[in-house]
Amino acid sequence: MAYIIGIDDTDSRTSRGTGFRSRQMASELELAGFGNVLGIVRHQLLVSEEELLTSQNSSNSVMVDCCDPDGLKSFCKNFLIREGIPGSNGGLCIIEEDMVPPSVEEWGRRAKRELLTLEEAILIARENNVFLEGIMGTKNGIIGALAAVGLRKTGNDGRFIWQPGKQLRDFSGSITVGDLKHGTCIDDVITKEGRVLDDDVMIDLTDWVRAVLVNNKAYILAEKNFKRSGNEWKVADKSYIRKIGS
Repeated sequence: MAYIIGIDDTDSRTSRGTGFRSRQMASELELAGFGNVLGIVRHQLLVSEEELLTSQNSSNSVMVDCCDPDGLKSFCKNFLIREGIPGSNGGLCIIEEDMVPPSVEEWGRRAKRELLTLEEAILIARENNVFLEGIMGTKNGIIGALAAVGLRKTGNDGRFIWQPGKQLRDFSGSITVGDLKHGTCIDDVITKEGRVLDDDVMIDLTDWVRAVLVNNKAYILAEKNFKRSGNEWKVADKSYIRKIGS
């Protein structure tokens, strides 16, 4: 079964971020035999001067195919305790993908536009029998951890920071859409207007290629290449990808 793991606020202002920690945890849980990691997505939450931010107020969701949910929960909790950084306020949420209730999806959407409270997160988790725990400090990370699970369930939020297979950062230069998809978990390359590019289309890559989560699929976004040299299409600008994947 597929489970969604949400983590947030595992870092401090001087430590490695939650993205690094989620990749580390995913690697270790695979090595420990708890299942196959299907992808890790970064979700941008509300950025507000009232929020105590360590970086950009993002949380991460890890999708894993697992047959031992109790073992998975214990492993992830112990990992975050072991790797806990003084000054962090880590939160952990784990639930079977098919069991994520609409109220948790809505919580994720609200977390992108509202300042939410720890108390309400605990209440929603309790009412829906969702595994949600604070790890260190104020435990405020449970707000973003619960939001990460809800946003991942919607299938329409965030950008991938890891997928199985060959990583996008290993590609460079010009490549056909088909070759880019081969060996990766990219579903398609689409234009800003939503047109799917054929596999034989050549596309110029940049030094920042990321897939976004749209309709439960991983898409690379492309735009017209107006340079005199190069192919007709190139990977969309970093600023645009960040906007769409946030």
